Amino acid sequence: MKKLSHVTIIIVTYLTKKNILLSCLKSINKNVKIIVVENSKKFVHEDFFLKKFPNLKILCSGKNLGYGAGNNFGLTNVKTQYALILNPDIICDIDLFKNLNKLLNKKKIFSIIGCQFLNDKIFMAAGFFNKKKNNTFQQSFFKKKINSLIKVDWVTGCSMLINLKKFKDKNIFDTNFFLFFEEFDLCKSVINKGDFVYSSNDLLVNHLHSMGSLGSNKNLKTDALKIRNWHWMWSLFYFYKKNHNYFYALFKTFSKFFKSFFLTIYFTIVFNENNHYKYLYRFLGLFSAIIGKKSNYRAKHY
Repeated sequence: MKKLSHVTIIIVTYLTKKNILLSCLKSINKNVKIIVVENSKKFVHEDFFLKKFPNLKILCSGKNLGYGAGNNFGLTNVKTQYALILNPDIICDIDLFKNLNKLLNKKKIFSIIGCQFLNDKIFMAAGFFNKKKNNTFQQSFFKKKINSLIKVDWVTGCSMLINLKKFKDKNIFDTNFFLFFEEFDLCKSVINKGDFVYSSNDLLVNHLHSMGSLGSNKNLKTDALKIRNWHWMWSLFYFYKKNHNYFYALFKTFSKFFKSFFLTIYFTIVFNENNHYKYLYRFLGLFSAIIGKKSNYRAKHY
């Protein structure tokens, strides 16, 4: 598997459970270089993982940089042509690296190739920005097997192969995002400059969904709920504003703004704490984006 020597895996962690990361690392081919970026000052289980995985390098960013900036930090330390970005709650299929080696030997011209989810009939790992085209793609995808490599507009950031030669530098993600929509923004920029984004049906992963960092610690569940919903809405507005304009972003999020406001009041009245926080922080995140505030909200433990 000669081509795998040209690949480095980047995994960004923060408060990730030991067993979650261990499952991810065990699923990775031993001949592939791995960089774990711990988004804090210290990686608690560093000695354990370094002894167990000789192909592993651990870097601490010093603080929680978020998804995009954390991956940028890791990418600046990559010396290979390709970087495979994985969330820590990803488990690679047994044939992923064999198929990845075959794919790279074909010398396909691409900027990004996204993996597909194994046995997942709910979440899509790729799609199109055009709603009608995306709906057609999703319907056909779940009914029949798509081609092994299909050109798309976007892929999810939990498992994506980056061809670093197609980028001017290794700071490829917009660090104005802290969480959510960074990969959509990256894919949009690739498409806009005439380069190619693909999804591969031969690169399969299991995704545990929300178990990588924020969702892995039950004691921090409320903090995770707040930060997810705040940044989901902030990032959604910023994505529309950046890639279209401010008024388009307002138009696309107008109903969500009022829905969040009224549902916050409703769930306060009925004493539903989880939904109260969910919609309150959606409202606050969207309001902050509308008035031009940066994505600076951090819950207590994040």
